[in-house]
Amino acid sequence: MVAPDDQINFETKLDQYGFRYRIIVDNVESILEEERRERRAVPFMSLGNVTFRSYMFHSEQNAYLKRLAQDYPDIVTLENFGTSYEGREMLLLRISSGPSPNAVPKPTIFVDAGIHAREWIAPPVALYIIQQLVENPSNAALYENVDWAVIPCLNPDGYQYTQDQNRFWRKTRQPNVDSLCSGVDGNRNFGYYWMYAGASSEPCSDTYAGPEAFSAPETAALRDWILNNKDTVKLYLTFHSYGSMLLYPWGYDPIEPDDNDVLYNLALSVANAIEEASTIGTSYLQYIGPSAMVLYSAAGGSDDWVKAEGGVDLSYTIELPYGNSSFYFINPASDILPIVQETWAGMKVYHKYIEDNFWTDLQPKP
Repeated sequence: MVAPDDQINFETKLDQYGFRYRIIVDNVESILEEERRERRAVPFMSLGNVTFRSYMFHSEQNAYLKRLAQDYPDIVTLENFGTSYEGREMLLLRISSGPSPNAVPKPTIFVDAGIHAREWIAPPVALYIIQQLVENPSNAALYENVDWAVIPCLNPDGYQYTQDQNRFWRKTRQPNVDSLCSGVDGNRNFGYYWMYAGASSEPCSDTYAGPEAFSAPETAALRDWILNNKDTVKLYLTFHSYGSMLLYPWGYDPIEPDDNDVLYNLALSVANAIEEASTIGTSYLQYIGPSAMVLYSAAGGSDDWVKAEGGVDLSYTIELPYGNSSFYFINPASDILPIVQETWAGMKVYHKYIEDNFWTDLQPKP
C-alpha cells in the first residue's frame, strides 16, 4: 500500500525505472470504512450467541463456547487450550458422543483458525463447524465415532489488535527484545526446519519467525496439545486466507511427502464437495498440493510440524477464498455465510474419510 501523499512520486519512480504496475485498489480506506459500516449495521447480539452476519470479537467467541459447554454437557467439553501473551483465554471445544462401547479411543479431527490476525474469515469457519456439530441434531452422526477438537482463534491478541488498531496486522503481539516491533509470525514459529526458508530473522518483518521455535505462547500451546493427544489425532486442519487453496506438507522445501497420493486424493474429494456446494463460485481445484510447490517455500508452519513431529499424517492448510472481497484479506460480512457453508460440505468429506479409515480399524475383529 502507498500513502496518498506519496502516490504520485511512487508512480513516477516506477515509470522512471521501467516497472510495469497495476493499481488493484485505489482507496483501501474506503474498503475499511465499508467494513466498519457493516459491523455498525448488525443488530445487537446477546452474549453467548453466534452470528455469521458479522465478525465477532474474541470475547464473543469465547462466550459462545462457554454457553455451549453449559447447554450441551453430554457432548461438549471446554478446555483451556492456553493463555495468549496478553492474557486472553484460548478456549478449545471438544465434541464427542462419549467413550466408545469397547473403550477404544476414537480418532480425533483437530481444527484451528486465526493464527494470522488479519485473516478474519478463518475463525467463523471454525465456529460454524462447532455450531453445526453441536446445535444441529441432524449432524449427530458426525461425532458418534469421531471426536472433534476445535479452537476458533489461535492468535487472540493479534485478532483484537486488528479490530482496535491495525486491520492488516498479521503477527502475535508479544514484545521483541531490542526492537520496537512486536510479535512473531505464528506460522513461521513451529519447530520443524525452523528458519530454513521463507521466514525472517528481522522482528519488524511480517514473517518474523521469532528468536527461537515455539517462542510464542500460542504456538507452544498447540505443540503441547498435539503431543499430549498424538495417539488419537488423525487429521489436522488449519484455516487461513486467502486464495482457495488446499495445501499440505511440505512447506519448508518444494518436495512431495511420501504419502502425497493419499493427501492429494483426499484434498481433491474435499475440493469437489466444496465446489458443488458453493453459491459464490469457489473452486480449490487449481491449487491442491504441497504448499511449497503450489504457493511458496515457508518453513516453521504448523502443518509441517504437526505431520513431522506431531505424528499426524493427514495435515492440511486450507486457504479460504476471498469471495467478493476487493482487497484479499478483507472479506465483506456478506461473504461469511456462503464461505462457512461451502466449507462445511468439505468437512463432511474429511469426516467420512477419518471414520472409514480409522474408526473401522479400531473395532474388534470377529
